[in-house]
Amino acid sequence: MSVNVEELMTKSVITAQPHQSVEHVRKMLERNSISSVPVVNSDGHPIGIVSSTDLVQELKPAAPISQIMTEKVYTVPQYDDTSIAARIMRNHKIHHVVVTHEQKVVGILSAFDLLKLVESHRYVAKNAPTPSKRKGGKRH
Repeated sequence: MSVNVEELMTKSVITAQPHQSVEHVRKMLERNSISSVPVVNSDGHPIGIVSSTDLVQELKPAAPISQIMTEKVYTVPQYDDTSIAARIMRNHKIHHVVVTHEQKVVGILSAFDLLKLVESHRYVAKNAPTPSKRKGGKRH
């Protein structure tokens, strides 16, 4: 069964602007119990991402997040299959992809969101092959 990214993504995505301070974004993550936030330009296009891991280092609270954000943002269109998002996360060893529609941020998908597929049994793992009952491989 094919599942679109849109079905699993967090739709009410919180974004940040590149000029916002490290302290402001840190509080934003804490207040909303989230671990990353896409950084967008004035048109809503993703230009970076900041995660709680980025904020662990000693930083000046007033420094703009543009100084610490990861500029390489991996995106996936909202109508793509979740297998594409999973492949992007696995290949690039990341935990979030930004979901876009016409190049604007419309959501975010995390590795935990993908686990919903397994949890709800929408994804079914194949059983391991059973051992052969034949002996010696010859016909009897």
